[in-house]
Formats: sequence, structure tokens, C-alpha cells
Amino acid sequence: MTSQKIAGFLGTIVAIIVLAAAFYYVPPGAKSVPAKQAGPAEQQPAATAAPPAAPGPVVRDIPQQ
Repeated sequence: MTSQKIAGFLGTIVAIIVLAAAFYYVPPGAKSVPAKQAGPAEQQPAATAAPPAAPGPVVRDIPQQ
């Protein structure tokens, strides 16, 4: 066996393990089910707005000579 055949064989084994782990950890149909939206009774009251932040230093462009 050449080193390229061994590398291909080991790469195939790694790919199979990665795909198996992906199917094991991701529940089936997780992306096809839309997220449930909160009904009118479950909505949280709106939070009060925070005061605006103080302005920072002014940075101006200096023309190149």
C-alpha cells in the first residue's frame, strides 16, 4: 500500500465519524420547524429606553500635502 492509499482510507474513516457525530448531535428536522412565537399573553412589557451615551472625542480627517 502506498501512503496515498492509506491517507485516503484514513480520511474516509474520519469523514464517516464526523458525519455520524453530526447526525447524532443534531435533532432530525430541527431546521424545518419554525420557531414558536410568543402569544399576546406571553409578551414581556417593553423596557424603558436608556439615556443616550455621551459623545466621544471628535476625529477629523487631516488633508495630505
